[in-house]
Amino acid sequence: MHNFQANYDKILKVLKELDCKMDYLHQIRKPKLRDKELIAIDLTSEYMSVDSECQLFRMLPAGLSSKIERSVYNRRKRKLFSFRESLRKALVRKLNKSEHCYIVDSMPLEVCKLSRSARSKICKEQNYSLPEKGYCASQSSHYYGYKLHAVCSAQGVIESMDISPASVHDINYLKDIKHQLSDCILLGDKGYLSAEYQLNLFEYHNIRLETPMRTNQHNYREQPYVFKKSRKRIETLFSQLCDQFMIRRNYAKSFEGFKNRILSKITAMTVIQYINIFEFNRNINNLKINIA
Repeated sequence: MHNFQANYDKILKVLKELDCKMDYLHQIRKPKLRDKELIAIDLTSEYMSVDSECQLFRMLPAGLSSKIERSVYNRRKRKLFSFRESLRKALVRKLNKSEHCYIVDSMPLEVCKLSRSARSKICKEQNYSLPEKGYCASQSSHYYGYKLHAVCSAQGVIESMDISPASVHDINYLKDIKHQLSDCILLGDKGYLSAEYQLNLFEYHNIRLETPMRTNQHNYREQPYVFKKSRKRIETLFSQLCDQFMIRRNYAKSFEGFKNRILSKITAMTVIQYINIFEFNRNINNLKINIA
């Protein structure tokens, strides 16, 4: 797990299997480091829990570090956001080919402490991406930043995701889900409890939304245990993102950098899941394990 070159070679091999194209950006001068190689370096660093670019360039083998400068690496990585997302979706299509049950949930992404929020300039370069104050019910605490909304399969592969300001209610994400899924069961917590949304999803997209009822509701009935157990899958997934991939540790100063970091961490996790299934035929969610 600590051999950067071996891990890089394995991840690059997987990316080449998905798409034979090596360069995505139009550049007059052909760069020494190809675009797909740059993406592989980024994903390898996330898999190995290297969250500092300075530390990354100290670890890079001489054959890779001599091909690109750190500032150029950062700029090109941001430009490759959409191509990295297309690679992630290609992996997800193979992993979630026969899935019909999904789980939806959200987690807080703090950009700075509440006491600094008034004078903080992080992610404030554009009006559409301003961070806001929000409340996390599971942690019983207020925070300042964003909220990560995600839909994952029953086996733990993130199907789709989005980032919203922290003040946006979870239920608003269901408006996006109906354009991404159909003919499936969707499990959520009490934050997604809404008879109107439940009926709309079922009538127009054949999505059966299952949420636990509140004890004071009319005709209360307890949710089946199998749904409760399945819903824990996404909570474990969020814990892995916080632990190995350090998703809550923010060093970005702009929203572009912030969303790139989030996508890189989730894409790296999806690549490891793909390698576990198709390369080694082992538990898909063994993320802290050697891949080379």
